Amino acid sequence: MGLLRGRLFFVGAVVVFLGGCSGSSSHFLHNLYLVVSEPGQELPQFMAVGYVDGQLYIKYDRDTGQALPQVPWMGEIQNADPHYWDGQAQIARNTEPVFKVNLEGVRNRYNHSRGRFHILQGVVSCELGRDGKARGGHYQYAYDGRDFLAFDKETLTWTASEPQAEISKRKLDPLLATSQYLKSYLEEECVDWLRKHLKYGKESLLRTEPPTPRVTLRSDPDGRETLFCQAYGFYPKEIDISWKRGGESWHQDVFTRGVAPNADGTYHTTLSVGIDPKERGRFRCHVEHDGLPEPLNLAWEEPASVSNVGLILGILVGFLAAVFLGAGVLFYIKKRQQGDGYATTSS
Repeated sequence: MGLLRGRLFFVGAVVVFLGGCSGSSSHFLHNLYLVVSEPGQELPQFMAVGYVDGQLYIKYDRDTGQALPQVPWMGEIQNADPHYWDGQAQIARNTEPVFKVNLEGVRNRYNHSRGRFHILQGVVSCELGRDGKARGGHYQYAYDGRDFLAFDKETLTWTASEPQAEISKRKLDPLLATSQYLKSYLEEECVDWLRKHLKYGKESLLRTEPPTPRVTLRSDPDGRETLFCQAYGFYPKEIDISWKRGGESWHQDVFTRGVAPNADGTYHTTLSVGIDPKERGRFRCHVEHDGLPEPLNLAWEEPASVSNVGLILGILVGFLAAVFLGAGVLFYIKKRQQGDGYATTSS
């Protein structure tokens, strides 16, 4: 998905060798093809999806044979290229049988039976740096969650991550024209498509939303403590969050949960550190993000105690009572004054 129409058919011819058969922050474009076999399933299921900066933008519906937009801004492509959706659907339809053949071939190399769950993945990706220049670029495969085969665009060769992938490597390495095309695609065509998608979805993809950070504390049974630095609601995904002790970077007993998406398209993350309670005041959470005018350094702050809260509420209630009492007195005096100025009605 996201590849130029007509060009992926050439890539599909390359993929068939996997089965051993004869026949701002940086921005990212990831196109994923995968085929899955499950126990009790006669034929493996094929899926194809595309992501821009982690946002799902296109999906192939194998039941209808159509490529479908997954975000509103993809509707603009229809105006720029009326044949875009038909082309993407055709690419997926031509890729599906190839991947099914590849899965069968790779499964045979591992002597795996059909009665178990197996998955073959193919990923095409490219990157656009902060400076607007192309960076990276990957074309790789994985089998059952393990790296299998990857294209090295610098050496125009393939890297086998498993002994079972050596057969594919030996078949693909001599195909110099194929390797040159893949290098050109990763460095030029893929990046051109990434730029187009960023243009169509600029209001969503190029926005910046700063994180809302906070530091919380948990006391551990062993007498130690754990500080949690939580950042919510930020976009883009890239964020620099770390712990500092006395102004110096601190990495001991640090654990991160990684960056995860929210339902609204933003992200959240948590970074914890185990500390000695005596040194609690020396720790700061350092946060840097494109949405922040300057980095943040946050310390844990002890919440107001129950007694202080009660005192504050008592003062507030007393103040409000005084205000209402004063208003009542004024209202009573005013009514009395008005009553004195009226003549009594005769019976």
